[in-house]
Amino acid sequence: MEECLNSTKNVFYISAFSISETGQCLLLIAVLLMYLTTVLGNTTIAVLVCRVPQLHTPMYFFLSNLAISDVIYVSVTLPKLLSILLTHDHWISFPACMAQVYFFSLSAASDILLLTSMSYDRYVAICKPLQYPLLMNKDVCISLALSIWLISVTVAAINTLSASLLSFCLTQIDNFFCDLKALYATTSSDATSRFILLLCQDVLLAAFPFLTIMTSYVFIISTILKIHSSEGRVKAYSSCTSHLTTVILFYVPIIIIYGKPESESSKELDKLLTLLYMAVVPMLNPFVYTLRNKDILNAIKNIKRKRN
Repeated sequence: MEECLNSTKNVFYISAFSISETGQCLLLIAVLLMYLTTVLGNTTIAVLVCRVPQLHTPMYFFLSNLAISDVIYVSVTLPKLLSILLTHDHWISFPACMAQVYFFSLSAASDILLLTSMSYDRYVAICKPLQYPLLMNKDVCISLALSIWLISVTVAAINTLSASLLSFCLTQIDNFFCDLKALYATTSSDATSRFILLLCQDVLLAAFPFLTIMTSYVFIISTILKIHSSEGRVKAYSSCTSHLTTVILFYVPIIIIYGKPESESSKELDKLLTLLYMAVVPMLNPFVYTLRNKDILNAIKNIKRKRN
């Protein structure tokens, strides 16, 4: 694409949603409730795991990291959307836009890698129970978590740098946050290499982890079916249901959003589906891990007893 004469990248206009005033009010209330619930729920999970010794296990260690990542995930996008719905100020500065790109990339990558690590934890716990203390000891878990955050920080830095070096003629972003694909669609520079980079990231940080998770569950289900006692099968299966539910909630919307063909008429629907995915999934994760989880429920009860 040819460079434009008066390229600018000082501010961007986020189009958000083209809906009526009533629709904007309803959306504002819904997004605010989802944001507050997400932050409160995930912060509670992280604090519980840190404070309660009974929750100092690999599964809850990775869960607390996932909770922190989800708080970052919603905090970098939803507050600006709330501001747009409340004040009708659609403009965002270039540094703020790049901050959204950075922290969104960081949290998205860490979410996927943490879910993959949690599937490995469940695989070792069920398929190799005798080796579990060795394969999932404290040093291994800390090293794995540090590696995940280091990879995520690196990916986020690469995405932010690649976006910041572009020139822009059009400054309207057809989304409700600074999405990389939407940014690349508005640039006056040649973004072919950036799209190739995004494709590589999709393979390495989405498709490959997904296949790894599915493979681990093939072995897990195969091992569970070999357990002779029904009580043992139920116990083994119940230890995986929360994680499996989270994986389904995380990947199914992605498959729906990116699997269906794009069209001009469906852009508003695409943005709404993206919002539901970005706001609802992180909000549901704490409920998935608490409603049927005796360890966390008991931890909450113990803290209440101590306060009383």
